Amino acid sequence: MKRILDCRSSDFAAMSRDELLAAIAGSEGRTIACETIGAIMPMLGDITNAEFAAAMGADILLLNMFDVQKPHIQGLPKTEPDLVIRKLKELTGRPIGINLEPVEQVLSSEDPDENMWAMTSGRKATMENAEKAVALGVDFILLTGNPGIGVTNEAIEQTLKRYKQAFGDKIILAAGKMHASGILTEGAEKIITKEDISAFADAGADIILLPAPGTVPGITMEYVKELVNHAHSLGCLTITAIGTSQEGADIATIRQIALMCKMTGTDIHHLGDAGYGGMALPENIQAYSIAVRGIRHTYRRMAGSVNR
Repeated sequence: MKRILDCRSSDFAAMSRDELLAAIAGSEGRTIACETIGAIMPMLGDITNAEFAAAMGADILLLNMFDVQKPHIQGLPKTEPDLVIRKLKELTGRPIGINLEPVEQVLSSEDPDENMWAMTSGRKATMENAEKAVALGVDFILLTGNPGIGVTNEAIEQTLKRYKQAFGDKIILAAGKMHASGILTEGAEKIITKEDISAFADAGADIILLPAPGTVPGITMEYVKELVNHAHSLGCLTITAIGTSQEGADIATIRQIALMCKMTGTDIHHLGDAGYGGMALPENIQAYSIAVRGIRHTYRRMAGSVNR
């Protein structure tokens, strides 16, 4: 099995769920995942944010605010809705996942003019939406919550159980929150605990998402390292996430977060979608990648053709 560091587009296209997980694990904390939004104008106008992130060194792409009932990504060439994910894979040569949100009661405004994160029916973590995501061709589903939406760890756990029972090994399941997501009783170290990780693992999670050290107040490198070790002991991979708009911070801050994350032992490094809006600052994707895996692996990922 190739490490994700050595994989080309043709390798990703042929990989099974288990092979992709093994490729991530084999790269020993040197996998970069970038979250992008396709529902807004891309930074480059006629090039999707996902393509831009891939060009700057992302190994894995995560689509936020992707509505599976109305599949659309701004900047993508004209494509039939049911082929949007497959077209994006063709253009980027990367594995692609989406966020689905297990919302019990929306806590923030549902008016898109007042709240850019306003919930839509195609983003909720329902069984119908998960089935649609699988049919669209996504490689993984992340159960999480956008700012102020109101997603609890209990809701994530229960949704994981249903998805695992329904889909088995057809798709990778990731779970966790980058911030409190509107649940004030689940802030700081209570965003995720060892007990939550055990519950997620028992429910069928393949990957546990954790806030990156230095992002959410109170989340230290030592605390995240304990959680990473616990997740690994249960057979899960981990992804440390920058979900606090610090993907738009200066490069020195990005490097500091990157090295702290690597010292936790995490498998995947995530950069969020709020540099300006829609993706991390492109220079920060590159800087993060160089910090955790050097120039050679970074430039190799950036330079590799999707036709290889």
